[in-house]
Amino acid sequence: MVTMDRTEDAQVSSVVQETLQIHGTSREELIPVLSEINDKLGHVPTSAMVDVSKAMRLPIGEVYSVASFYKMLRIQPRGKNLVLFCESAPCHVMGGKAMYEKLVAELGIQPGETSADGMWTLVATSCIGVCSDGPVIVINDNIHGNFSLDELPGILTKYK
Repeated sequence: MVTMDRTEDAQVSSVVQETLQIHGTSREELIPVLSEINDKLGHVPTSAMVDVSKAMRLPIGEVYSVASFYKMLRIQPRGKNLVLFCESAPCHVMGGKAMYEKLVAELGIQPGETSADGMWTLVATSCIGVCSDGPVIVINDNIHGNFSLDELPGILTKYK
């Protein structure tokens, strides 16, 4: 169970209240509200889901289901560096499997996990849209493609 101190809890409540003032409390605004909370806090904490549930008069299970369903939303804090690995067919054909194995070994985590030091979060995703540069990884919105397995450690070092 993740616990928050009073400062973190107050920050979460403040973000939720500001977001609800902007978007309102109708059911149709659930995804935009959760998305904005995610953008501002880096994830959607449980306490935020509870606050949203109460304000929108929705069951907490429904709010949690939406927050946990969409890949654009995170219910756990993410690492300092977000690494997206493209697992599409073109990247796979261009050496993606070997790149994936090297990436997992270098980071010491599996897709969907965050490293214990909070430095990395790895997410496997479908096409990133630069198939000609495969295999491709995106680190904090920076696209890296057309590189060899030997170059991967150097690329990661730039983000430490």
